[in-house]
Amino acid sequence: MIFIHTKKMGLFLLMILIVVFGCQRQEITHKEQDLVRVKSINGEDKKKVILLVVDSLMAQAIDKGIAQKELPTIQFLIEHGQYSKDMVSSFPTMSVTIDSSLLTGRYPDGHRVPGLTWYSTKEKKLINYGTGPMEVIKHGVDPVLFDALVNLNGSHLNQQLPTIYEDLARRGMKSGSINGLIYRGTVDHTLTIPPWIQVPTSLPKTIPVKGPDYLALGSLSDPLEGIKKLPDGLTDRMGLNNQFSISTVNYLVKENKLPDFLYVYLPDLDQKIHKNGPSNQNGMKELDRQLQSLLQSFGSPEEALNQAIFIIVGDSGMTQILPARDNPVIDLPSLFNDYKLLRQGESITDETEIVLAVNETMAYVYKLKADKLKDIAYLLKEEPRIDFIAWKEQEWIYAIQGKTSKEIRFKTNGKLIDPYQQKWVIEQDAEVLDLKIDSQHHTLNYGQYPDVLQRLSGALHSHPGEFLVVTAKPGYELADRNSPTHKGGGGHGSLGQSESLIPLIVSGTDQKPQYLRIIDLKSFLLKLLTK
Repeated sequence: MIFIHTKKMGLFLLMILIVVFGCQRQEITHKEQDLVRVKSINGEDKKKVILLVVDSLMAQAIDKGIAQKELPTIQFLIEHGQYSKDMVSSFPTMSVTIDSSLLTGRYPDGHRVPGLTWYSTKEKKLINYGTGPMEVIKHGVDPVLFDALVNLNGSHLNQQLPTIYEDLARRGMKSGSINGLIYRGTVDHTLTIPPWIQVPTSLPKTIPVKGPDYLALGSLSDPLEGIKKLPDGLTDRMGLNNQFSISTVNYLVKENKLPDFLYVYLPDLDQKIHKNGPSNQNGMKELDRQLQSLLQSFGSPEEALNQAIFIIVGDSGMTQILPARDNPVIDLPSLFNDYKLLRQGESITDETEIVLAVNETMAYVYKLKADKLKDIAYLLKEEPRIDFIAWKEQEWIYAIQGKTSKEIRFKTNGKLIDPYQQKWVIEQDAEVLDLKIDSQHHTLNYGQYPDVLQRLSGALHSHPGEFLVVTAKPGYELADRNSPTHKGGGGHGSLGQSESLIPLIVSGTDQKPQYLRIIDLKSFLLKLLTK
């Protein structure tokens, strides 16, 4: 699979292996029963729900395309539904974390997937689901693939917290996932690993997994293999592409095999925006044509809305990264010259003092030795391109603003109530997190960091360990020695509005989520499906 800067990590690693070991076509050993069991048993009168997650879809691209009359399908769906521009994503704004939040209804303190890369104190190793080619090579292809294909759904995602697929199964309803990397359900499936993957790794030929009734994951799991030819070759990123996803949905529609709920991931926009920045419109017209083919598979767009509810949502926004001449990359290792850092690919030793886990415009910084977190935070704040540094101490969370030394601390269960009816105690300087506090009415509102208190708390309580959360100012990104960078392009990971606010289009129903947050989509979907 070709590396496309997509946040849907591990699968792009197949490209590296295919180039090295050559491309062979596997014999078709299709044993899946997905097409037998996937169809809803709730009758033709019950509307199906199709959720389309468009990687890096942003409201500004939608608005510009409609103004230029280039997006007739998206315009149709908006005119026959609801369009919101400020749904709040999860944090870090990385797809594995966001999808885990969407499908479980919780921030990382609930679902336990802290980011695209993070440090496990239990395993004493850096977890990396596939941040970039050089980091993967340094980290080791074998552990990255194993974490991405086996551990992510099998053990890292909180086993005590049900996904929407598991909730629907308990209600006797059918569900499906097309190219979603978070897919845990109740039905047995098999991922088939090509021989050229097995040769340099310890991965078995097949991997048993639990998923929804229908599970498509590129060429690793294609229930239509031998039935319909889908674009899943080397030049098609092994099936991790829009056309694979849309063609699969179209087949299910035309064959009258839609489940009650279908998750569809569309990754193609992400590559273009990472490369060219968030103002780039390339890919939007193609997305619109693909959505048009989906609606037409029902017979007409109008008939599509009679039969199904369509929900289109982005996963994160992006911030414009400054060009190379403006020095936009914050080299984190250079800030720790007096510490023994874990180098990528090395093992933890008794001498290791600091571990870095960089998620583009945010990073986790882990303290393994005696220094206080606050001391490390004060070291980092001297870097003027850092936005803020946060950590937890007992029930309090602290944050220091980069360069200014302004500090805030907060905890839950206070008298201040935010727009999501969450209660907080706030002390010191609210400006650090751009909070708007009305002491007279005991309310607080968020500025440039949407739902920042809960999202920051969610990241800091997402996994064991003593660590800092570090974010870059808009226009800058963080990096370890081999991290991918996006000078002059687009980046995400942090808490700011440009990376956190995503569009939501709901067509075919007048129902709305209680709150415009990614964690509120699951309860909204269940309400639509079970009302």
